[in-house]
Amino acid sequence: MNDPVAFIHQLSYRDLPDAVVAQARRCLLDLIGVAASGRATDLSRIVHAFAVSQMGAGPHGARLIFDGRRASPTGAAYAGASTIDAFDAHDGHKLTKGHAGVALLPTVLAAMDSFGRWDGRELLTALVLGYEIAIRAGIALHASVGDYHTSGAWNALGCAAITARALALDGVKTRHALGIAEYHGPRSQMMRCIDHPTMVKDGSGWGALAGVSAAHLAAAGFTGAPALLVEEGRETLWADLGHRWTILEQYFKPYPVCRWAQPAVEAVASLIHEGLAPARIAEIEIRTFEHGVRLGTRPPETTEEAQYALAFPVAALVVRGRLGAEEIMAHDLADAQVAALASRIRVVEDEAFSARFPAERIAVAVLRLDDGTVRTSAPTSARGDPETPLTDLEILQKFRALTGSLAPTRQVAIERAVGDLDQSESAAAVLGDAVLAPIDGAAGPARVDEDLASRSRELA
Repeated sequence: MNDPVAFIHQLSYRDLPDAVVAQARRCLLDLIGVAASGRATDLSRIVHAFAVSQMGAGPHGARLIFDGRRASPTGAAYAGASTIDAFDAHDGHKLTKGHAGVALLPTVLAAMDSFGRWDGRELLTALVLGYEIAIRAGIALHASVGDYHTSGAWNALGCAAITARALALDGVKTRHALGIAEYHGPRSQMMRCIDHPTMVKDGSGWGALAGVSAAHLAAAGFTGAPALLVEEGRETLWADLGHRWTILEQYFKPYPVCRWAQPAVEAVASLIHEGLAPARIAEIEIRTFEHGVRLGTRPPETTEEAQYALAFPVAALVVRGRLGAEEIMAHDLADAQVAALASRIRVVEDEAFSARFPAERIAVAVLRLDDGTVRTSAPTSARGDPETPLTDLEILQKFRALTGSLAPTRQVAIERAVGDLDQSESAAAVLGDAVLAPIDGAAGPARVDEDLASRSRELA
């Protein structure tokens, strides 16, 4: 099928191969875990308050992720995407040089919650179609312009597609929704945020806002077609819709830092043997691609700077033996041992590796010890790519680590609901309540968790 508008409205759960459904579950569980950790950031606190105060719920309000308060569907999608984006551990696609799911999941949840229509098979189907539209739009954008835009520039189209389907727009209005989303999607400068990390991150909150708004505007008669990213590539990039599933090309991150840093982390990890004291390392040289070099060696002062760094996460892994949420949160950035080792890390470009980016992200690490010993890694890619996938168990373990702030009953409810979305009529509603209720507070969350425990036992 080479008609994206028809694909948006005609795709059904029955059309999805088993492997695609399984991958959608992996994406779903992983994104929920990242959202739970993202809620601990100042960024998430600010955008949630902003959505509630500036994007009123109206007659069809939607609950905010791990919050419970309501905003408009646009506000809920914006706050949810910003929250996932706040904690750089979400899935991505190499050729888009960015992330789709970060904006898509909050959009699906906002659409279902605003209308009170929870359907597990539709949730999976809408999520998949969002990936298929957004990823192709991202590849098309990078092919059509030289400037490197944030993910919000193109994942906005996936959000528009999901919302157009939820609103049952006709073909003409759906075409306008895609055009509006393309026009208003935030074509913000990704490398500016790499060089100067702040809370603007990858633009995905604004991508979700632009995409959901686009569909609602189109529903009211606002025009904006055509979406050039969609309509100018129908015979090439869009021709295999429903046959080639780009969701299967997603990578999953084992660490909550920029993907460009992770080959270096893996390369150094391959050289660290048990018992090696960090003080024995005289220098670490990282040879990697130009975009990875841009992450640099500056000491981070904020979680955003820690996530968009290279030397810091490498040093944190060596010193602490792990690289998780604690290592990159703002309150834990002053570790003197980590800072000392990071100051002994040198990052240089390898032009051959730069030429292979973005299809491949590669690093080589060279460790020089205090006794003159030199250890050199093999050229190393990050784990979690389609060629070196994380196992289902690793995805589950990551989810549990990232949702440590949740009651165990709620963790179990989410896991069971994700597994039963296409089998149980109540699973989607259970999942919605588990993900949209507040994490902490007074008696509310406790009552929610007790109720979820009972409902999740029914799913089992």
